[in-house]
Amino acid sequence: MTPSDQYHFEYTVAPHDTAKALSISADDDFPDVFATSRMVAVLELAAARLMQSELQPGELSVGVNVNVDHVAATPIGATVKAIARFIGMQGKLYAFEVELHDGAGLAGKGTHTRAIVSTERLLQGAAKRG
Repeated sequence: MTPSDQYHFEYTVAPHDTAKALSISADDDFPDVFATSRMVAVLELAAARLMQSELQPGELSVGVNVNVDHVAATPIGATVKAIARFIGMQGKLYAFEVELHDGAGLAGKGTHTRAIVSTERLLQGAAKRG
């Protein structure tokens, strides 16, 4: 990967992607729009897909940091476009600029870093945490 390489994909916002659907209590009062957490997930996925060529067998990439602004609400049924642009290395971390667009324009933007790790080591570490 070289700086300015990018990956993008489109995704249609479904009812299970909304802030309302992600509520964990009947007392929660969230809107029926694309949830920030789901926006982060699709932005991470775009970066992870861009990194596929960097991985060796037995490795995967994991998110280390996400810093995004959710600047506009997107309704159910809208198509969003997630874009990850590689901007360079920060030590051993892969750094990306990420953006989310819907039919009306920019809906989210920020930065994201990922690391390459051994799948086995990651799962062993997770198992130790219970």
